[in-house]
Amino acid sequence: MFILAVQYFLATITKKTSMKSRNTHDTLLSFLGGASWGFAIVGTWVTFQSFIFLGVVTALLFAFLFLFIALFSIVILENLSMSRDRHNELSKQTAILSEIRDALNSNSSPAQE
Repeated sequence: MFILAVQYFLATITKKTSMKSRNTHDTLLSFLGGASWGFAIVGTWVTFQSFIFLGVVTALLFAFLFLFIALFSIVILENLSMSRDRHNELSKQTAILSEIRDALNSNSSPAQE
């Protein structure tokens, strides 16, 4: 599981096209997202195998409980990532709108005089 997470992290870092606009925060969120998926898959299997001695139904119950908690952490990380992307897009839009406003103000100033 750890090896898969490290491979995912290295693949994320070595992407040349998307790395220009990504910072450490985005890379960390991507790494944690991949590690959470690995944790969810392997952890569910280990949980099932750990509780199989109590019976299949009990083992499935504990495995689904673990999977629910792990998927909740994945949803939280994806929500953080989408919030970060939304913030970046709003910052770009604000900068563009400020440029448009300044251009309109500079063009309308001589016409009023």
